[in-house]
Amino acid sequence: MSEHRFQDRFEGARLPPCLSGLSKKQGFSRWGCNFTRTSALAAAAILASLALLLGCGYHVGGHSNRLPENVKILAVPMFVNQTQTYRIEQFLTRDVVRELIDRTHYKVVPSPGEPADATLNGTVLSAQTAPLTYDPQTGRISSSLVTVTMKVSLVERGGRVLFENQNYTFREQYQVSANVASFFSEETPALQRMSRDFARTLVSDILEGF
Repeated sequence: MSEHRFQDRFEGARLPPCLSGLSKKQGFSRWGCNFTRTSALAAAAILASLALLLGCGYHVGGHSNRLPENVKILAVPMFVNQTQTYRIEQFLTRDVVRELIDRTHYKVVPSPGEPADATLNGTVLSAQTAPLTYDPQTGRISSSLVTVTMKVSLVERGGRVLFENQNYTFREQYQVSANVASFFSEETPALQRMSRDFARTLVSDILEGF
């Protein structure tokens, strides 16, 4: 919330006399105020509003409860890789599991064969790399763009689809070294960055979809 909106909300608000000189570094306890009922209610309202402002835009990790109440255990098997991109399914599965553990209270298991209330399935549909910029002196590629598309579904044990997106598309740019031998070492970190971005987005979409 912007500073201007904060000022607009409290401009003209009348504080109790004992609070009128309160500085940002001083606490209420140092002023020894004797509140009337009206002034106490006014101060309480202001403090409550301040607490609300401080909480704007933040999510408390580990306490999300967006899915149906019967869902307590999530299975996240290894994503299916339909591309030739090496280990991309490992990056994606690892980061999604880590994000779920960090941001939710659900127990996450690696296999749908284990007791689970819902299973998160993912498939990497394509992974393409295309030149983005060229070195004007040599004509060589100086940066590239990797584009990955995926589909994901979260299915309850009884078969009901809780969440589904058939076309996740993520892109990540990376610099291409003049040394051809280092090309793949530069592409891999780009895929790892994209994977983390995808995991954050996916978990947010699942939690906010309920």
